[in-house]
Amino acid sequence: MAKKQSASSQRGKQVNVSAESIWRKPQTEKQKATLDRIAKRQKKGDDSQIDFSDIPHLSEQQLAQFKRPRKRLVAVRLDSDVYNWVRKFGPGYSTRINNVLRVVMSQGA
Repeated sequence: MAKKQSASSQRGKQVNVSAESIWRKPQTEKQKATLDRIAKRQKKGDDSQIDFSDIPHLSEQQLAQFKRPRKRLVAVRLDSDVYNWVRKFGPGYSTRINNVLRVVMSQGA
């Protein structure tokens, strides 16, 4: 005789929702009113209700770490297997190569 599963361990039905269907879903009146109120505040530049007191001040050195270095266009010859491996993860493979090299660089290699 098979063991009966409890109700808490049964799998739920998987729901597929696309971003497009989310954006097409009509907003409720409450959502519209909230968005309108926020938009009016932003348009006026009214940030008086925002409490900035708990945000620490950042030094110039801390701010500098968030600046992205300039990109430079280069041609690189890669082995076919390396190229195919990087491409299999989809678009953005040149950024991926850059990130891999940055990790190696930061490890002092």
